[in-house]
Amino acid sequence: MTESARPRKRIILGAFLSGVNHHTVWSAPEAGSQIAFSSFEHLARTAERGKFDFFFLAEGLALRERSGRVFDQDVVGRPDTLPVLAALAAVTEHLGLVGTLNTTFNEPYELARQLGSLDHLSGGRAGWNVVTSFDAFTGQNFRRGGYLHRDDRYVRADEFLAATHRLWDAWGEEAIVADKESGRFLRRPEDGTELGAFSFQGDQFDISGHFTTPRPPQGRPVILQAGVSPGGRDFAVRRSDAIFSPYRHLDEAQEFYRDIQRRAALAGRAPGEVKILPSASFVLGDTEADAVERHRHIARQQVTGQTAQILLEAVWNRDLSGYDPDGPLPDIDPDPEGPPVIQGRARLHQDAHQTVAEWRALAEAHDYSLRELALHVFGRTDFVGTPRQVADLIDAFVQNDGSDGFILGSHLTPTGLDEFVDRVVPLLQERGALRTEYTGTTLRDNLGL
Repeated sequence: MTESARPRKRIILGAFLSGVNHHTVWSAPEAGSQIAFSSFEHLARTAERGKFDFFFLAEGLALRERSGRVFDQDVVGRPDTLPVLAALAAVTEHLGLVGTLNTTFNEPYELARQLGSLDHLSGGRAGWNVVTSFDAFTGQNFRRGGYLHRDDRYVRADEFLAATHRLWDAWGEEAIVADKESGRFLRRPEDGTELGAFSFQGDQFDISGHFTTPRPPQGRPVILQAGVSPGGRDFAVRRSDAIFSPYRHLDEAQEFYRDIQRRAALAGRAPGEVKILPSASFVLGDTEADAVERHRHIARQQVTGQTAQILLEAVWNRDLSGYDPDGPLPDIDPDPEGPPVIQGRARLHQDAHQTVAEWRALAEAHDYSLRELALHVFGRTDFVGTPRQVADLIDAFVQNDGSDGFILGSHLTPTGLDEFVDRVVPLLQERGALRTEYTGTTLRDNLGL
C-alpha cells in the first residue's frame, strides 16, 4: 500500500529531559536546574499541554570520568528516576511516565514492585526503558561489581523481564477487578489459590514467594528498549513495546524499521505492535535562514572543542587533548585494548579501527575538522526550519516509515520544549497527524498497543 493510499499514521511523541550528555547546554544563562522538581514539572506539564504520549527520563548510575577525573563539562547530580516519576504522577493526568532502569544492578522483585506501584499511582501510565550494563566501572557502585560479561547482559535482561512479567501476573486479572474497591481480597474464589503466589527458576534468578503489589492497571507497564546489535534487536522484539532507534537519516531508518517489523513477525508479534522511536531535537526560526543560523550557534554550544575531543576519545581510547579541535583528525590509530580513557559512557561503536577508518574517509570527503566531524557523527536527528517546515519534516519521516514518532529533547532545560508545543504541535494537529485530545486512560491506550 502506498503512503497516499493508507491511513495517516498518528505520530507518537515523547518528551526527553536531557542531562547526562553533551546535548544539554547547561551553561546557558536561561538554563534552569537539573535537580529542582520545578524543572521536571515544567517539562511534563508542557508535554501534556502538547498532547504528548509520555515523559522520558534517562539515568546514569555513575559519574563519567576521563583519565580518572569526573567530566568537568557534564551535568551531574540527577535525582533518582522513580521518585521523580512518582511526583510527576500527581501533577499530570494523561502523560505517560517512562524511566530508565537497569537490569544488571537491580532485582526483579524490587523493580516489579516499584514499577507496579508507579502504574497504580498514575492510573496506568508507567513505562520502563530497559537497559543493561556490563562495565566494571559502573559495577563498583554495586555489590556485584563488574562481574557481568558483555555477552551475558541480554541473557540476564531477558530472564529479568520474564521474572517481572511472572510477578505482575501473580495477581490474576480477575483478582484485581474483584479486589479494586477494598484491597483486601486474599484468595481467588474459583480455586482457593493464594493471591500473589509466584515461583520463577532460571539461570539468573531463583525466586519464589508472594508478590505484594496487586496487578498493575495496564497489566504490565509499557516496555521500551534500545537494541541495535542482532542480539539486542531480537531481545527487543521479544520483550518490548517500543524500541529506540539511533538512525537519523530516512534511508537507514527505513531499513531498521523494516528489519524490526520482520523480526517482530517472526517472534509472533502483530504488525505495528512494536513501535520505533528515535530521539530527535528541533530548532525553529521565523525563516529557514534564521533557523539554520540558530542551529549552528546551538550546535557549537553543545560541542565545544573540548567536548569534541572527549567524544572522539571514546572511540580512539587515547588522550586527544593535544590535538587542535579545529584541525585535522588525529593521525594515530585507536587503542581499543588499552586501559579505558573514558569511563561510564556507553560504547556505541564496537569496532574502533573500522569506525576511525570510516570517519577519516568522511572527514576527507567533506574537509571536516575534528570538531566538525564530532558535530556530524554525534548529533541527534535535528529538525531545522520554520514551524511549518519542521512539521512537514517530522510528518514525512513518520509517514514514510522511518519511525512511528520521536522522543524530542531540547538543548535548554526545562523550557526548550515550549516553542515546539506552541508553534509546531498545532500544525501537526491541523493535518491529523497528532491527537487534539487524549482518548485513552493508560499509556498503552495512548500508544495504540
